[in-house]
Amino acid sequence: MIVETLLVAAGIYLLCGLVFAIPFVLIGVKQIDPHATDGSWGFRVLIIPGTMFLWPLLAKRWLKGVHEPPEENNPHRCAARNSCSSRREKAHSLSLTSPRPSPLPLGAEREKQASP
Repeated sequence: MIVETLLVAAGIYLLCGLVFAIPFVLIGVKQIDPHATDGSWGFRVLIIPGTMFLWPLLAKRWLKGVHEPPEENNPHRCAARNSCSSRREKAHSLSLTSPRPSPLPLGAEREKQASP
């Protein structure tokens, strides 16, 4: 029963994706990605399966009128720009400088504090 329900849900999702993919491949891909305007029919056929799986994300971008693909934002690109856009990235950034070592040998600080 559970497996049947999951298969029906997956089938409905993919059917909605196919219904979305046809107009998107003909019209929408040109509007959200300027590099796809000169895409051949072979390219358009190749992106149909991906469009079927990612149709909610692509529909959102198409309805918002986004005309450029989003810029990738990962730690490497953040470090190259020397700026982090989110607090999480700033919190995870590591300092490349090491702390200044103590001139005293290990344990000497404790001995110094213990003796009055």
